[in-house]
Amino acid sequence: MRRFFLTFGYSGLLPKAPGTWGTFAGAVVGYLIATMIGFSTLFLLTILISIVAISEIDKDEKISGEHDNSEIVVDEVAGIWLTFSIVGASLTQSWVLVLLSIGFFRLFDIWKPSIIGRIDTDVKGGLGVMGDDLVAGVVAAICAGGSYQGFNYILTII
Repeated sequence: MRRFFLTFGYSGLLPKAPGTWGTFAGAVVGYLIATMIGFSTLFLLTILISIVAISEIDKDEKISGEHDNSEIVVDEVAGIWLTFSIVGASLTQSWVLVLLSIGFFRLFDIWKPSIIGRIDTDVKGGLGVMGDDLVAGVVAAICAGGSYQGFNYILTII
């Protein structure tokens, strides 16, 4: 059961780029939750799975002896859900905003600039695995929302 949860329904076991597969799986499920139940519910679920994931990742690391196994993608799921939660209802109005959210999240999750990278390297255990993706989710939401608003503003001027 732990493996199913940490790999988000085994999406982390798909070949090549498991983090990207986990992000896409999380984006689909997160979008459905947000549009059917609401963005506040998605935000609360993000908090819930993050708390559970920190504990389960700690247990998994003690058993495997490996930190931040690439098959573990629940951190990507929490990150993209947080991005969607922050962007909010505007997300349902444009697929461009959905794609910007996913694109910026993957960019910051892979690149790991500034504090995101420091959390990834300096914070151990489940908190480190989850922390960098949650911060990447916040930064991605700001960039996606800002870019989308900027593009819309430019289009109104033209």
